[in-house]
Amino acid sequence: MSLDGRTALVTGSTQGIGAAIAAGLAEAGARVAVNGRDAVRTEEAVERLRSRVPGGELFSAPGDLATDEGLAEVLDRLPQTDILVNSLGIFGARPALEIDDAEWRRYFEVNVLTAVRLIRAYLPSMKERGWGRVLNIASDSAVVIPAEMIQYGMSKTALLAVSRGFAKEAAGTGVTVNSVIAGPTHTGGVEEFVYDLVGKDLPWDEAQRAFMREYRPQSLIQRLIEPEEIAHLVVYLSSPLASATTGGALRVDGGYVDSILP
Repeated sequence: MSLDGRTALVTGSTQGIGAAIAAGLAEAGARVAVNGRDAVRTEEAVERLRSRVPGGELFSAPGDLATDEGLAEVLDRLPQTDILVNSLGIFGARPALEIDDAEWRRYFEVNVLTAVRLIRAYLPSMKERGWGRVLNIASDSAVVIPAEMIQYGMSKTALLAVSRGFAKEAAGTGVTVNSVIAGPTHTGGVEEFVYDLVGKDLPWDEAQRAFMREYRPQSLIQRLIEPEEIAHLVVYLSSPLASATTGGALRVDGGYVDSILP
């Protein structure tokens, strides 16, 4: 799965799933642009990732992609790319009837339109070169809409449609477009959340399994997914080995979604 000679942009990659994806692509040989809103914090993230991937080629591409100025900043830093991973996203709990118009728009703007704008910017040159990979990081919430954050679920469902539609735009060009449905994942803040629910007396492995049994019983692996496990699928889909996989919504959810498809 060598990505030698390829360039990748991973949005929202200063921490969590995005950082794991950036590290995975760098380990496979890609030159990886790390993106975050703040230039200083993004450069700090690059340094952390370089320590995780000795010899990896990573560089900073800061910019708030929800703004025209931030988008222009990133495109100026990286005019074209071979691999685009849209992992930028926001989430938060809110009772359904308390979600106002501004919040609906914000979730659509950040979680959906940032991906659309970057695809629109990078896909034409990918098609011209006859090779490219576009990956949109979705969520199990796209399929199992969470009652406590339907604005988030809506945005991730929309991302599945965006992926399928742009895959059709790229048909026959050598460019693939897919979405990745990530399940409950061990990211920053999750340990505290889990311990708040199950108590602080258990070792972490036991605590997370107790949490999954009680609060996420649909999971077939009965533990949280590590960000690196999501990154493994992304690296594969970014590689030449995945040349016949496009237009798909591929799950790395630990069996959380109780469905054969997608």
